[in-house]
Amino acid sequence: MKNVIFAVLLVLFSACSQQPTISYSVEDETEETIREIFTREDKIPQDAVKITPEMDVSPPILHSDDFEEPVPLAVINSAGAEDSPFIPNDRNELYFFFTPDVKVPIDKQLFDGVTGIYVSKNENGAWQEPARVWLQDPGKLSLDGCEFVQGNEMYFCTAREGYTGLHWGTAIWQDDEWTDWQVNDFPEEYAVGELHFTSDMNGVYFHSTRQGGKGENDVWYMEKRDSIWQEPVNVDAVNSEVGEGWPYLTPDGNELWINRWYMGTPGVFRSKKIDGEWQEPELIVSMFAGEPTLDSEGNLYFVHHYYKDNEMLEADIYVAYRK
Repeated sequence: MKNVIFAVLLVLFSACSQQPTISYSVEDETEETIREIFTREDKIPQDAVKITPEMDVSPPILHSDDFEEPVPLAVINSAGAEDSPFIPNDRNELYFFFTPDVKVPIDKQLFDGVTGIYVSKNENGAWQEPARVWLQDPGKLSLDGCEFVQGNEMYFCTAREGYTGLHWGTAIWQDDEWTDWQVNDFPEEYAVGELHFTSDMNGVYFHSTRQGGKGENDVWYMEKRDSIWQEPVNVDAVNSEVGEGWPYLTPDGNELWINRWYMGTPGVFRSKKIDGEWQEPELIVSMFAGEPTLDSEGNLYFVHHYYKDNEMLEADIYVAYRK
């Protein structure tokens, strides 16, 4: 069972650590069908049932006294799948990945007009209705996700027209929109998966199945010197044979939040840096909980996947407010 769940979640949490050889064709597509503006709700199946905590057969389990019990985030969640949350440390925004139907294969999500990255702004303490983040020219196809934002710069993973497989891309915020998007890969041999940069952007934590780890995904760290990324180093203290990934680094650099497998499903763990050394991670939330991110007040956000009979039904973003 663990291997089946792992295979499914590895795709749905993030494709960034894999390198599939998929080429996309737009021969039969027109600009109108590709860039026509739909709302998220337009493409959610009519028979989709919004799952509530009362219906959840495997709810998230809190293991820390630092937080209140986690709850679904208002406004953001729908009967589709909200995934991969990320809150920049210097922008009052919440980014996430959305797809309307998790049963649709990833290569088909490319054509639904709504799958991709969204952003919600926080106004007067409340998250607002999300808007689509476009990272491709009208008339061209791309499937984008695993976003990281700091200042006026965005990194994201992308499968797009003109390229085979998955790549890292970058975009710049100017004139109130994300623009100047382009493929901007790391050295291929480093096999960089989902990531989080240090505050000065000269260091990056990421997960990878590259050789030299402890097993499955491990968390790695690399530095940029003279504009060149150096050989990655395994973050030995936070890794184990069961697999770790999806790192989030607090702005002060003293907490590293990660996913780790716990009793057969992903859980959220936190490692603290003491005297310059990362400590053994402590379990914070278990049971299909992943991709942690924190807001400026230290509240914990993560994705929770709803499963029943080994089938994923949908996903929501949860928040555990700090006490």
